[in-house]
Amino acid sequence: MNQPDERASADPGRADPARTDPAPAGGSDRAAPAGGDPGRADPATEAFLAHRNLLFTVAYEMLGSATDAEDVLQETWLRWIGVDLGPIRDQRAYLVRITTRQALTRLRTLRRRRESYVGPWLPEPLLTTPDVADDVELADSVSMAMLLVLETLTPTERAVFVLREVFDLGYDEIAAAVDRTPATVRQIAHRARAHVAARRPREVVSAAQSRDVLAAFHRAVETGDLQRLLDLLAPDVVLLTDGGGVVRAALTPIVGAERVAPVLGNLTGTATLRPAWINGHPALLARFTDGTDAAVAVRVDGGRVTGLYAVRNPEKLAHLDAAASLHR
Repeated sequence: MNQPDERASADPGRADPARTDPAPAGGSDRAAPAGGDPGRADPATEAFLAHRNLLFTVAYEMLGSATDAEDVLQETWLRWIGVDLGPIRDQRAYLVRITTRQALTRLRTLRRRRESYVGPWLPEPLLTTPDVADDVELADSVSMAMLLVLETLTPTERAVFVLREVFDLGYDEIAAAVDRTPATVRQIAHRARAHVAARRPREVVSAAQSRDVLAAFHRAVETGDLQRLLDLLAPDVVLLTDGGGVVRAALTPIVGAERVAPVLGNLTGTATLRPAWINGHPALLARFTDGTDAAVAVRVDGGRVTGLYAVRNPEKLAHLDAAASLHR
């Protein structure tokens, strides 16, 4: 028996749950449930809550924005409550399909907006718990470096890569989500895999190694020890700062230890730093004396810092008040 088509599964008066037209009548004011005991909910809510963390992770990896991922979950929920659940054999796959389609639509819009973004665009950082690092593949897939690589894919390539390589979905499931044939999806997956392999960070560093380097880096910045910073920074280290035109930030990448170290040295006495876990990796959170904040993700290879991703745009820091629940 075939999985019911989303366009045919809802009652005639209900909106298509996988389209971007208005939500089902009576559902536009229903916020997507964020938690609670799914065992006490109605079947639709129970299923949504059971897979909510997965759906958020799918949307975030496709969009690089927690705010937009939450909006996609709301759109997914509004379509989900308009679906007849009876004929659906695999609710998880069905929810992932809706989420993927909504994320694809949003990603195409975001790509156009990002073309006019002021300065380097960085993904919206997520505060995560240390255990996320235990899932090496998940932590790698949500790292700042990897999310920037995913930005170089087309929206469809990104969806296929994320669903296949991160979430291990079958080609038939992915085909239904991106509205392509399984054969076409295989070709897209092959192309996307090769594209990412040529650009992704190659060395895998343990969380413990990253923590050790970050601790030394933290001390060097706090004390203004330029020589120690030069020792910790790779010669070709790259510092990207994202202020979005809202707060002061470098408009172009800062490349090379000799240029990056003095910039970091200027933080001494002007910012309070504390360690955190950002996107599954050790990082630093900064509070500046002028009241602004920053999340600084640190990429470590071979015992040295090779990449620094400093997000200062306050619009991107709203999700740092609580740890995100990532799942695959």
